[in-house]
Amino acid sequence: MGSLAAADEPLPPLRYPPARRDGDIVDDYHGVLVPDPYRWMEDLESEETKEFVAAQAGVADTVLATCDHRGRLRGQLTALLDHPRHRAPFKRGGSYFYFHNPGLLPHSVLYVQHGLGGEPAVLLDPSALSDDATVSLSMVGVSDDAAHLAYGTSASGSDWVTFRVMRVRDRRRLPDTLSWVKFSRIAWTRDGRGFFYSRFPAPKDDDGGASECGIRTDVNLNHEVYYHLLGTEQSDDVLCWSDPEHPKYIYTPEVTEDGKYLLLSVSETSEPVNKLYYCDLSSLPHGLPGLNGTHELLPFVKLVDEFEAYYGVIANDDIQFTILTNKYAPRYKLSRVDVTDPESWTDVLPEDDRAVLESACAVHGDKLLVNYLSDVRYVLQLRSLVTGELLHDIPIDIGSVNGISGRRADSEVFVEFASFLTPGIVYRCDLSSGDPVMRVYREISVPGFDRTEFEAKQVFYPSKDGTRIPMFVVSRKNMCLDGSHPALLFGYGGFGMSVTPQFSAARVVLMRNLGFVTCVANIRGGGEYGEGWHKAGSLANKQNCFDDFVAAGEFLVAAGYTTPSRLCVEGGSNGGLLVAACINQRPDLFGCALAHVGVMDMLRFHKFTIGRAWTCDFGCSENQEEFQWLIKYSPLHNVRRPWEEKCGAAGDRRPRQYPSTMLLTADHDDRVVPSHTLKFLATMQHVLCTGVERSPQTNPIVARIDRKSGHGCGRSTQKIIDEAADRYAFAAKVMGISWID
Repeated sequence: MGSLAAADEPLPPLRYPPARRDGDIVDDYHGVLVPDPYRWMEDLESEETKEFVAAQAGVADTVLATCDHRGRLRGQLTALLDHPRHRAPFKRGGSYFYFHNPGLLPHSVLYVQHGLGGEPAVLLDPSALSDDATVSLSMVGVSDDAAHLAYGTSASGSDWVTFRVMRVRDRRRLPDTLSWVKFSRIAWTRDGRGFFYSRFPAPKDDDGGASECGIRTDVNLNHEVYYHLLGTEQSDDVLCWSDPEHPKYIYTPEVTEDGKYLLLSVSETSEPVNKLYYCDLSSLPHGLPGLNGTHELLPFVKLVDEFEAYYGVIANDDIQFTILTNKYAPRYKLSRVDVTDPESWTDVLPEDDRAVLESACAVHGDKLLVNYLSDVRYVLQLRSLVTGELLHDIPIDIGSVNGISGRRADSEVFVEFASFLTPGIVYRCDLSSGDPVMRVYREISVPGFDRTEFEAKQVFYPSKDGTRIPMFVVSRKNMCLDGSHPALLFGYGGFGMSVTPQFSAARVVLMRNLGFVTCVANIRGGGEYGEGWHKAGSLANKQNCFDDFVAAGEFLVAAGYTTPSRLCVEGGSNGGLLVAACINQRPDLFGCALAHVGVMDMLRFHKFTIGRAWTCDFGCSENQEEFQWLIKYSPLHNVRRPWEEKCGAAGDRRPRQYPSTMLLTADHDDRVVPSHTLKFLATMQHVLCTGVERSPQTNPIVARIDRKSGHGCGRSTQKIIDEAADRYAFAAKVMGISWID
């Protein structure tokens, strides 16, 4: 194997642009005075903020220009991504719909084919929606008769969505346009005449230009549910539900497969708890809202009207509803209730002793395809919808079930699978046979990738308090554990989200061409072991997440995988918070940090867009006890000069510094607004660099601020390649890693 040596030239001395510090901004949190000198950066449209962003982009460009592997990384990533990719199809009215990207198209294309043997045809190509591929397809909904497609588009990665409608038969786009949609579904009525959706009121300064709404940071309040009748103006849509007394509620509408009921899931935060309402659509005039000329809200029945647990309807047989819930079951179970007798709850599939019931899908009449997660490994089973009885175990490799597509009206089901070393397989299973077998329907093949060169294994390591934490380690086979290898450690640890094995072209390039060991730590705060695991890493227990992640790094060093100077940590969103908090607490343990779109200001996150929904995991600074949790780890408020802190038993002083750090954000991120990253960047540069004479901090602290992008969803293939090439070229440069041909 030949290799190209890494460039020996050090990074040029960096001159960080000055950022005005406003000493007058000091907040009183329950008697504790907390300065916020960069509050002005929260105004993303101010000239001062724009100048700061432009200056920081110049610093990043200076650094990236010295990163020798940037072009090679871009070339290898482009080559590896240039392969056909398919998603699992879903069936409506005898037609199959699926997403496909033949290689390097900016976005996957929606196809339709009539019957399994039909000729596929392009239904909607998102790449044609804009000249620069910054408009993406965020959701689709096909009517039961397959006559119409409703689809949502997002500009520049914003959470704001605009709905439009297309006639499937001739691809004719109807004039229907629905704006100011966010956190919604497309719930078609059975007759295909229209659909339910949810939206926020248009802002008072709305001039009809909703395409630029991604730069708004206002708190989102007063979600409402509407019914849209095809061929009408949005102003004529029927208001079906609103609750001005609870402006923070978020509503998710869904129509049952039999078309009889409109379900309404009501949530207030990101916690897995919700209220559950239903409305019998057959009781309405003509089965549709508003056709009797009245403007009353729909007569919803409040089946569950407390935020006590999660309730998700899996299926119904008239008034008998089968529901996935964590009520008295932190690893979830299936229960059944007669909705006319709300006290009649019985368990159909009790909680498992160890495995988490991730999902259940009602298929082929009275069957259930259930998906368990056991030690971060998926287990598929076919069970009876009536009794919960096990009918068949369905063997599947170690990896992730990324989607199950099937309905009770059909005898087939599609299962989408991937793993660290399996780019993707879509299985088809015929349930009408006595012995259902998963057969490969489509398999993704990546030219130039040989899975036999690599291995993926699961290890367990102890955290600070002794808790056993699972971690996946993926690398070249037969690696010598001599501490010489660079390592990439990824984590998330929040909101009950499980991080399971997925294929990554970027990870392959890192392992093959830069010699990386790539690792995923399943730390507390996630959902890998159910709600108990989630709660052990949230609120007052949030420090457990950071301890678990630090312990993962310590394990990788102790086991001989890497050394601190070659250990790079990465995470996004809540994972960006994780990375930032960990480099604050243990700057000596890491050689590089990549923090994407992180929640960095834990005292003010709830004041922007949907940040208020995260108080379930973090708490809120307006509560005195919760403020005390937050101030201890908030990245923005805990940047310290490590060279001034005493280390070791003898109290010796060592010239320590923060690892080389790249913070990543985007100008249209209206989930975690860019001011989180901008304020943290300015604070790091001031405390560690510009505010110190002859600072020991020589490792760079830079930001990559993408334009016309958001929190991560909807990015074009080229944007994905460019960002990966930049951040990993940066990591390779600062950790002195050579390129391997």
